[in-house]
Amino acid sequence: MEKNVFGEKLHVCCTSPMTGYFRDGSCRTISEDTGTHTVCAIMTDEFLSFSASRGNDLITPAPYYQFPGLKAGDKWCLCVSRWIEAEKANKAPKLILEATHEKTLEYTSLDILVKHAYIKASN
Repeated sequence: MEKNVFGEKLHVCCTSPMTGYFRDGSCRTISEDTGTHTVCAIMTDEFLSFSASRGNDLITPAPYYQFPGLKAGDKWCLCVSRWIEAEKANKAPKLILEATHEKTLEYTSLDILVKHAYIKASN
């Protein structure tokens, strides 16, 4: 069973658009996933512009890679290194920690992740 950063069952990040290294909606990973797509993030225009400025255009669709192109509000399994780079530049998007793979903790601390956690508004 895949686990999240809390050591609990890994939740699905998003199925529309379909995300994840395996395009199954989850931020699961294997050794062949050289980008380590383990961080479930909610896209913002600021982050998408930042990523594009670093040479990783997440806005333009790439059908060959089953990549739909992203817009603000989309949830996506990001490469952990890109998210850390954005965090250091104060451009990091919010995270859904229940859907962020525990392997992320090999790259950054839970404290840093929690600071960027998306908290669902209660009614």
